[in-house]
Amino acid sequence: MEMTLRWFGKKHDSVTLEQIRQIPGVTGVITTLYDRLAGETWPMDEILKMKEEVEAAGLKVAGIESVNIHDSIKIGTPDREQYIENYITTLENLGKADIHMVCYNFMPVFDWTRSDLAKVRPDGSTVLSYDQELIDKIDPETMFKELDSNSNGFVMPGWEPERLAHVKELFEKYKDVDENKLFDNLVYFLNKIRPVCEKYDIKMAIHPDDPAWPVFNLPRIINNKENVLKLLNTVDADFNGITLCTGSYGSNPKNDIIDIIHSTAGRIHFAHVRNVIYLGPGKFDEAAHLSSDGSLDMYEIMKALYETGFNGPVRPDHGRAIWGEVAMPGYGLYDRALGATYLNGLAEAIEKADKNK
Repeated sequence: MEMTLRWFGKKHDSVTLEQIRQIPGVTGVITTLYDRLAGETWPMDEILKMKEEVEAAGLKVAGIESVNIHDSIKIGTPDREQYIENYITTLENLGKADIHMVCYNFMPVFDWTRSDLAKVRPDGSTVLSYDQELIDKIDPETMFKELDSNSNGFVMPGWEPERLAHVKELFEKYKDVDENKLFDNLVYFLNKIRPVCEKYDIKMAIHPDDPAWPVFNLPRIINNKENVLKLLNTVDADFNGITLCTGSYGSNPKNDIIDIIHSTAGRIHFAHVRNVIYLGPGKFDEAAHLSSDGSLDMYEIMKALYETGFNGPVRPDHGRAIWGEVAMPGYGLYDRALGATYLNGLAEAIEKADKNK
């Protein structure tokens, strides 16, 4: 496994490459061109500049998260063809730059949803939190403004103001998009980009819906084992795989994460290993990466990844904000550094135990 950390670029991240380089076991970053809007083509010079900056710090670009997909592609409007062509050009540029993994999602309107970006835990740390009862009371048109006030001044990934300024229009456009239509549009998109992905050996790793159930009556199609296998079997090609986000699947206790890992072996291109505390139907908090701090067995998750031969990039995700750190909610340095060190130690221990059998 290749241990990484997410990095948003020096203009958008409180965490520096120099800090990331000092975390034991971390050899690369998962990054993006944060200033590029969904649907825009990524110019080669900007990709190379980003890559050179990372490599100058002694790290590598292990993958991209995300090349965001324009809503026209998800909705299936006639202008999607141009946006797909732009996406293909971006993938071609990434491949030529020797970057071969893209994490993306196909969630309508909101890439992810939380009811609180800074819920205070008993120990004084803060976490992202989701409570369906609170979400049901929020007007989606004003949700961005409510959460933006708790973002510590950072632009939250997936909540870019340029898109969400038109949230009412987006909801109107999605009114006739159900789960079947959204799935068909995803398959259409994957078949269109397949040639460029196979030419440049680019692995597309779809991120599960977060949380793993419908929000504001918007459809969700990547939220359990059945739906994931449906996608992998419908577009049965090596380039088409998944991002195993343990927290997203784990937000619904009906999902057996270990079973999902074994069932999708060979098609997991990227892993987000994060812990959550299940608080009841429709309620969960992020947690530290120790198994004892949340509801997920992190040892068994790492063990299953090892047993199924996963050797791609893995990163800790979310966790807590600790020690008064001011950072993008869910993406501070301290707890993620602890998480990366812990997960790397687990991986080493599992490998050692296997060799000593």
